Amino acid sequence: MHPLEPLRRNIESVFFGKKEAIDHLLVGLLGRGHVLIEDVPGVGKTVLARALARSISCQFNRIQLTPDLLPADIVGVSIYNQEKQTFDFKPGPIFANIVLADEINRTTPRTQSSLLEAMNDASVSVDGQTMLLPQPFMVVATQNPFEFEGTYFLPENQLDRFLLRIELGYPQRNQELAILREQPGRRLLEHLDPVLSMDEVRALQGQCSQVKIDVLLLEYMMDIVEATRKHEALHTGISPRGSLALMQASQAMAMVNQRDYVIPDDIKQLVVPVCAHRVISKSYMANGDVNSATRIIQDIIQNVACPV
Repeated sequence: MHPLEPLRRNIESVFFGKKEAIDHLLVGLLGRGHVLIEDVPGVGKTVLARALARSISCQFNRIQLTPDLLPADIVGVSIYNQEKQTFDFKPGPIFANIVLADEINRTTPRTQSSLLEAMNDASVSVDGQTMLLPQPFMVVATQNPFEFEGTYFLPENQLDRFLLRIELGYPQRNQELAILREQPGRRLLEHLDPVLSMDEVRALQGQCSQVKIDVLLLEYMMDIVEATRKHEALHTGISPRGSLALMQASQAMAMVNQRDYVIPDDIKQLVVPVCAHRVISKSYMANGDVNSATRIIQDIIQNVACPV
């Protein structure tokens, strides 16, 4: 049995939504990246993230992001110890292997930015000292659509730190019937047992970078990247960090599909979740059309020649 199969089955036992969403979450884990799950309330964003965390023997923390949350509530704070006459650092919830940042766009940009260094460098700086976070380190953030009341826009540099941005959508009829029958929710989540150790996760992440990818597929990725930079409807195209993210995610998707080599379909199904949140469309700047980037990326995929 493939090492990822028990993990997938464990998550599927409590999350009855799209299997594609589980695959994308596993891509984030194997690719050493962070995942942003965006959708309306009640479709299983938190259940999916918690199911992943409980399926791995790791330290997991959940941060409920609210408008009154401060950066110190996430990173930690130094408290003066009168007996020792020293400042003792009390680590915040960011010091964990998997961190669920729930409703990330309901907190202020100042607090959102406290996650930036952690997501980029796997470290935090407090009182002039830099402290490394546990490894592996992964942030799974959820957010509601921007048109919902009480939400803040995530800045572009914050979005760029997410390897993937995915949407769950409403479950299919048979999936929702299963939810009604089984009532997975909190009760089954609490009884979910780990199926992977931290050493096994690190080993899988190490194997991910060894997945073979042909030079023709690298050229195909660059054709897509350059098309975004030249597209007349885009103000900003995919950056070199974005092209590197697409390669890493494609290698992880090959592993999820139990292959040690990348095929064109791995790239095609990941271009939108990996790249759409990294580009800025002119219509978004003009009238706030948040879905325009996805439509443009989909159009580019259709028009860029794929290697046989």
